[in-house]
Amino acid sequence: MSSARQLAFLALRQIMYHNAYTDVALDRVLHKSNLAGSDRALVAELVYGTVRRQKTLDALINQLGKKPIEQQPPDLRVLLQLGLYQLRYLDQIPPSAAVNTSVEIAKTNKLGQLAGVVNGCLRAYLRQQEQQGDPLQFPENEIDRLALTYSFPEWLIAQWLEQFGAAETAQLCQWFNQPAQLDLRVNPLRANVGTVQKVLTDAGIKVEAIAQIPNALRLVEKRGLIQELPGYREGWWTIQDASAQLVTHLLDPQPGEVIIDACAAPGGKTTHIAEKMQDQGTIWACDKYQARINKVEQNARRLKLSMIRTLMGDSRSYSQFRNMADRVLLDVPCSGLGTLHKRPDIRWQQSPAKIAELTTLQGELLATGSTWVKPGGYLVYATCTLNPAENEAIAQQFLGTHPDWHIVPPAEDSPVFPYSQPEGWLQVVPHRHQMDGFFMVKLQRQA
Repeated sequence: MSSARQLAFLALRQIMYHNAYTDVALDRVLHKSNLAGSDRALVAELVYGTVRRQKTLDALINQLGKKPIEQQPPDLRVLLQLGLYQLRYLDQIPPSAAVNTSVEIAKTNKLGQLAGVVNGCLRAYLRQQEQQGDPLQFPENEIDRLALTYSFPEWLIAQWLEQFGAAETAQLCQWFNQPAQLDLRVNPLRANVGTVQKVLTDAGIKVEAIAQIPNALRLVEKRGLIQELPGYREGWWTIQDASAQLVTHLLDPQPGEVIIDACAAPGGKTTHIAEKMQDQGTIWACDKYQARINKVEQNARRLKLSMIRTLMGDSRSYSQFRNMADRVLLDVPCSGLGTLHKRPDIRWQQSPAKIAELTTLQGELLATGSTWVKPGGYLVYATCTLNPAENEAIAQQFLGTHPDWHIVPPAEDSPVFPYSQPEGWLQVVPHRHQMDGFFMVKLQRQA
């Protein structure tokens, strides 16, 4: 247990000092360890949970400490965040173990001068909890109260309150603060859902089908490294959230067509398109960086798909695709605010100013991508965010300046139909649909 917490501390230091992404920092420390499955899961829980609850934990540190958090050594902040996360949010760890291990980590990492402060703060939290219940003092203002309760920035809480109201905002925050689920997409050219489900179940891995989404499975509990699970190396399945799978069902590619995936990496939707097309036709998978293109090619090879061609560069500059595609997928760079349980650092990194820059890019990509579509062809615009400025506002702006385009609502027998809105686009809302937040709209060019 203590080694798991030591690794969590090292990962959190990377995030604190070097602004490392949570998943990257976690992978680095786990790669160098020989921890077994349950201990690896504990490291992940500690790292992801501490990053998620950062705002709440820092408020507690401010209340318990003699100095404001900005004046304290960063290592002390990390030690206290890690200890308080265990005391406040993890029932399976005895309080004494959380305190003692935090002190031990301070000494192990040559931070012995902080050990007494860590011990004093954590024990003060436990005393206050025993005497008065929750030691945290909550503001009366609704935005500030929800932001502190669930650990989200105030601007994001304000946006969700406007979109969903108070009750649903609380439900959405609770959903995003859960450990992330893991979904698979079975490759029907190599296996079928029943076979994959049986093989995984026989290996002791609980898995269930996802209703109404073809070839989708959800791991009920994680077990070991993804690459070690049965069928991975054989190309029977790939990791892809259920809501991301819906995008390709909306695009509805057909064998023999020419498809352009403008922002393709790491290739989840690209390979899904190829599977739907029975690996017949042409897919151009584009991305800005060679390292990301390499991931698309690696995924295609593992899934044994041969129809995908790759192209590196800025999709806004591709004039050679004009009037060439039967269908175009624009899964554009976005704020990622529908994936906050998987990527907890996004909540602290995004801002209204950054999103304003993204909306400019999204509008430019949509304008360019539309020129690639043949008359009568289709384009799907998609994001993994809940932010209206990146979603319906972009679609409406485009339609207002392109009268030869219109929205195509999904057919009632399509897997995407349950998520359709009266305007014709689709919105997946995490706490309602139990999957990542997604927006998608299918547009058709006049024949």
